[in-house]
Amino acid sequence: MNIFGISINHRTASIEQREAVHFSKNEISEMIPRLKEDVLTEGFVLSTCNRTEIFGFPKTPEVTSKSLQNFIVKQRTNANLSNDNFNVYFSRGAVKHIFNVASGLDSLVLGDSQILGQMKEAFLLSEDLNFVSSLTHKIYNSALKVGKRTISETLLGEGAVSVSFAAIKVVEKIFSNFEGKSALVVGAGETGELVAVHLKDKNLGKLTISNRTFDRAIGLAKKLNGQAIKFEELKNHLHEYDIVISATSADEIVISYDDVLRAMKRRKGTVSCYMDIAIPRDIDPKVQKIDGVFYNNIDSLKILVDQNLKRREKEIPRVKKIIMQEMIDIFSWYNTLDVVPTIKSFRDFFEEIRLDEMNKIRHKVQPEEIEKLDNMTKRLIGRILHNPTLKLKSLSESGTKFVEAKRYSHVLRELFNIDETKD
Repeated sequence: MNIFGISINHRTASIEQREAVHFSKNEISEMIPRLKEDVLTEGFVLSTCNRTEIFGFPKTPEVTSKSLQNFIVKQRTNANLSNDNFNVYFSRGAVKHIFNVASGLDSLVLGDSQILGQMKEAFLLSEDLNFVSSLTHKIYNSALKVGKRTISETLLGEGAVSVSFAAIKVVEKIFSNFEGKSALVVGAGETGELVAVHLKDKNLGKLTISNRTFDRAIGLAKKLNGQAIKFEELKNHLHEYDIVISATSADEIVISYDDVLRAMKRRKGTVSCYMDIAIPRDIDPKVQKIDGVFYNNIDSLKILVDQNLKRREKEIPRVKKIIMQEMIDIFSWYNTLDVVPTIKSFRDFFEEIRLDEMNKIRHKVQPEEIEKLDNMTKRLIGRILHNPTLKLKSLSESGTKFVEAKRYSHVLRELFNIDETKD
């Protein structure tokens, strides 16, 4: 399988670099036609707060992983990337990496439950843009199966399983008790909603939602018995909140240094926590220089990685076993693609002979005998072809004997003069 891909992620790049190569859904929609034109026949683009990845099948033999790297660099000329920022994957390694991501093994927070949904969105977008055929679709279905099996068959997802939950755990290091505290969540998308739900469980004094689409903010606020403020007015209310967590999909800074400086002057020394879990970042990181401000961004969540790893390391072998099972299944399926046409042609060849012989005697026997002869010859051909067909399938499904299966397939075509162009 000649799938390959590149990944820029939380292990290979700083938050500034990941921010520079983050692509919105609209940007990916514009990128895919260019990928189809010059680089890949099919594939997908995944871009989240912790990774940007492109995987697919090369359009020509000249297309390499370097082609994908150059493609990314051309989209983001200011990214300041080097080869060290890219992980490169080929064939089995590429499929294994995709499965690792789907299971949450490769996430910043081990077992992250959000990544499976994000992968699903990436594949579905490719499907909408006709960037998917049977191979990519098969990989997608297998990755989805890996993710679902990891959730249902292992305990990898217990604990801090999302960036949203981990963000709250970091804030808890500043405010051990949330009772009576006020919190503002900026952004009412999936991540923002999860943050708000986790905050609500902490017995807050006041929970407020702000979003560019005010109706969505109102809807989430009602759901959690909170309040909503208009997005364009949130800067005038920052001083009211002990905790501000921002998770929008904005392309620019939402809360500036000056916004926070004014808010802290009005708070008169009362500390405030600003947590930025957006990529690109919503909050100017310079706010950490302001007295009384505890600032954290998504990289701050790395402190939870070791804790999560120690708590769940016993689950990792079980997840890897699931991944290996699904890899065996998908490559067994893939290996049969080469021999299935031969098997079909082989059977068609004998069926043509059978029908030809049946036609020769059709007028020499009684009509009531024709059906008996037809059934008898079908059974005869079936028995003759049963063992060769079974053997060829068995060899093709075995990764170690796949080459042998291809050789047998070629021999069959040579012996019976079966034309490959008819497949």
